[in-house]
Amino acid sequence: MARKPLSLTVVQIDDPAPHVRRITLNRPEKRNALNHALRGEIIASLQDADADPDVHVSILRGAGPCFSAGYDLLGSPGQEEPWYTAGGEGHWPRHVTEGWLSIWDLAKPVIAQVHGYCLAGGSELATCCDLVYMAEDAEMGYPAVRFGVPDNHFHPWFVGMRKAMDMMLTGDSINGIEAAQLGWANEAFPAADLEARVLEKAKRIAAMPQDLVQLNKRVVHRQMEIMGLRTGIRAGSELCALGIHTESVRNFVTQVKEKGVAQAAQKRDETFGDYRTRHK
Repeated sequence: MARKPLSLTVVQIDDPAPHVRRITLNRPEKRNALNHALRGEIIASLQDADADPDVHVSILRGAGPCFSAGYDLLGSPGQEEPWYTAGGEGHWPRHVTEGWLSIWDLAKPVIAQVHGYCLAGGSELATCCDLVYMAEDAEMGYPAVRFGVPDNHFHPWFVGMRKAMDMMLTGDSINGIEAAQLGWANEAFPAADLEARVLEKAKRIAAMPQDLVQLNKRVVHRQMEIMGLRTGIRAGSELCALGIHTESVRNFVTQVKEKGVAQAAQKRDETFGDYRTRHK
């Protein structure tokens, strides 16, 4: 099938090495907050790379100070949802979860290159990539548990039950070194070395026989699916739907409408002295 030309506004694409496609989330002024447009262009760019016979592996990274601070709490006014998801109760958590899990179903490996904040929806996106490499001082967390319930409950699978419980009950983050030690990330590097080390890994994957790489990517994911990962995450999205009806979520949404996202998030985190409040 002929590939359709991409029309991109919030994603940048380059090929930094033979057979390596690099996709950059490009809303740095919004900390790469994930609105409909950005989510759609991420998936469209990855699918285009997957269909391109000259691309063997893709790298996903963020422009500016971080990978992604999560979903855009201002919403996506005037933008259509980037893919169809059945409606009804729980539509949103099913919608975003199905989108990120579609990365698993691509033939070719996708690497998440994580620096700065990798929070909430941003952590869901990185988790669903095949490999994750972090800057040592990067932070992966889900501060949204301080006002709601996650869409994608990956934590027990990738950081273990005890640490997952800690993160879910506090909203605290872990840095790149901790993430690698726990198993959420493959490795952590000094921030200055991250880009070069990720590109080095991508080149090694690109040099492998591609028919085998694509089967061996599937081998790992199929084993995780047999152990129940995909089913568990999809079931967990229904708890997110339940959480939308809690008083805490209603209160937070009201604060966002009345005071704006920045002040609402500031109030959410000021008790804990982290995220944006750390730099107040």
